[in-house]
Amino acid sequence: MNSLKMFFDIEVWKEIFGSIKKNKIRTIITIIGVLWGIFIYVVLSGSAKGLDNGFERQFRNVAMNSMFVWAEATSIPYDGFKIGRFPQLKLQDVEILKKRIPEIKYIVPRNARGNFSGGSPANIVRGNKYGDYAIFGDYPEFTKISTQNIYDGGRFINEEDIKGNRKVCVIGERTQSDLFEPNEDPIGKYVRIDNVFFKVIGVLVFRQGSPFDSDSDVFIPFTTYRNLYNTGDSVDWFNIAAYENANVLKVEKDIKQTLKFIHRVSPLDKKAFGSFNLGEIFNRIIGFARGMTFLSLIVGIATIIAGIIGIGNILLISVKERTKELGVRRALGATPNEIRNQILLESVFLTIIAGIIGIILASFVLAGINLATEELKDFPYTNPTVPIKYISLALFLMVTLGTIIGLIPAQRAISIKPIDALREE
Repeated sequence: MNSLKMFFDIEVWKEIFGSIKKNKIRTIITIIGVLWGIFIYVVLSGSAKGLDNGFERQFRNVAMNSMFVWAEATSIPYDGFKIGRFPQLKLQDVEILKKRIPEIKYIVPRNARGNFSGGSPANIVRGNKYGDYAIFGDYPEFTKISTQNIYDGGRFINEEDIKGNRKVCVIGERTQSDLFEPNEDPIGKYVRIDNVFFKVIGVLVFRQGSPFDSDSDVFIPFTTYRNLYNTGDSVDWFNIAAYENANVLKVEKDIKQTLKFIHRVSPLDKKAFGSFNLGEIFNRIIGFARGMTFLSLIVGIATIIAGIIGIGNILLISVKERTKELGVRRALGATPNEIRNQILLESVFLTIIAGIIGIILASFVLAGINLATEELKDFPYTNPTVPIKYISLALFLMVTLGTIIGLIPAQRAISIKPIDALREE
């Protein structure tokens, strides 16, 4: 109750500000030390979160535990085969992989022409307009690994399209603008893909900044693709998603080992099958962001402690300079608690002021970083922020440390005997 009364006592605050004025330079330097600590913590934590948010934005439409697996040339002779053989992935591999590796949630065989998998792009014609575009043979399950946003009125490939070998296609935004008139609805219209008529069933929304999307890709049912290009049961690559709690590195290793067994490849051959593990990249990014946050916490706390120790030193100097004044107050009836609470109040006040200024400055810096990067759609960085609860905890830690460090000069102040203080020159 006495502490609360002191908080609203204007005379106490006059004494506190009077003490601060006597040590202006030292007080400012010490406050800078404290605010620098929380400033570093907020800026580094916010920057790490911005990187984390940026990668989540870049890959938000792709399953976190997903990967791509394809065949390459063998590098070790095995089972009568020479090196340089190219194993061919098959549709039958899907069921074997599912049975042998229970951590697999989804596995989707894919074929393509005109992209990184090679082959000539598809020639697509409508009327007197035409163009060459990458074409993919896909299953509906592909959307469970990589979300495909379709404009209203359209849809992606479904199971009936697969079963019926339907000649339907989903086109990209640029493909639509190249082949159709402005404001013309392409849904239900027909285009010729390598001299075969296909009905347009959807237009894919192009995701700016996504590393795996193109605005001109064309998707057709996997079975239709097989008939169109006579690929049989061959597969160019597998898109695979593991369960959330699975070890993606182990799943990747098990998939490759199983494929080596199926296609009679040496278990020691590290080049026969290639892969790109998004799950591993996500884990590295998350680990880096967490490491940055932890580093900012350590550096911030260390700097805060150094600054708060400075506050304690200033208050010790202040107590020493005010020895006679404190003696007079004790002689006039001031209790030890009143003296102690005033010193503690001054310590906490300086700590809070330093903390608030540091948080404000850090917020401006993060806002500036966000402003500078928000237009960079291809750069994996966005919205560098720190949750309020973390900032509140940091501020609470500062106040707690400020209170603890304030006990040292406070104890020094109440240990002064009035008669000794009054004798000092």
